[in-house]
Amino acid sequence: MIEKWSKNQGLELCNVISYINDEGAKEADQNHFLCLLEKMSSTLSDKKEAAKQLRLLTKKHPCFRVLFCDFENAIPQLLKPICEGDSINHDLQEDVITTLLNISIHDNNKKLVAETPMVIPILMKALRCGTIETRANAAATLFTLSALDSNKELIGKSNALKPLIDLLEEGNPLVMKDVASAIFTLCMMHDNKARAVKDGAVRVIMTKMKNRLHVDELLAILALLSTHQKAVLEMAELGAVPCLLSIMRESSCERNKENCVAVLQTICLYDRSKLREIKEEENSYRTISELAKSGTSRAKRKASGILERLHRVVNITHTA
Repeated sequence: MIEKWSKNQGLELCNVISYINDEGAKEADQNHFLCLLEKMSSTLSDKKEAAKQLRLLTKKHPCFRVLFCDFENAIPQLLKPICEGDSINHDLQEDVITTLLNISIHDNNKKLVAETPMVIPILMKALRCGTIETRANAAATLFTLSALDSNKELIGKSNALKPLIDLLEEGNPLVMKDVASAIFTLCMMHDNKARAVKDGAVRVIMTKMKNRLHVDELLAILALLSTHQKAVLEMAELGAVPCLLSIMRESSCERNKENCVAVLQTICLYDRSKLREIKEEENSYRTISELAKSGTSRAKRKASGILERLHRVVNITHTA
């Protein structure tokens, strides 16, 4: 997933790179790297020039990402200029956050980056008050870091889901994919599902989906959250059943239909009253029946489970 994302962003991954010799980065490159880090503590113009160069070098040359792991305090030196004071130079912030994203792509850096004390607070700040590109890259950094389970836990405990969900609610199309990817990956950990629900994820997702915004990405998150009971009950209260059924009728995407029916089955398990809405849908459109015949194997299984439950309820009612 991260490899595909990296290619889409134009980031080189650490395979065979002519920029690196057998012993790692050339001495001249190391000296250049250290010189740039020193400039991050110099004048504003020096900081901006150094940050821009580090952004470009870490995008094109993986060896410079490795150097951040090799040199102690390299990451704090990079971040120092955007930690100082309350005023924000947005160009500098954007270059620093993007450099942080680039170095987070390197697998051996993920733990070090996330566990550097100032990193997650800086990313949270960038989500709230950076340029659109800075916000997108801050979300993308959280996404790449969350590849490690230990980082998922650390990011969740740092309350980083809240600014991600706020950004999702804000709805700028330029950041939505990165934000949704970060939320999805973080919510693979059960404790983070509870945090996402507490921070309003279900309400935000349902509002967007009813307006048919970013349905693919948000359905995937909703399906993930549907393993959490409180999330399921909130979905039911917010009108998820008619929304999901209408998406199933309209969509030609098999994955979306599969996610819809998976969520619907879980809702029906927790709230039997929603089976009435399913029955009305079946009477009018046979949406679930059609999916049970022609969907993916998982979708067929989920749809058949809903139909069996519906038939049991009908039989019990007739018997009574």
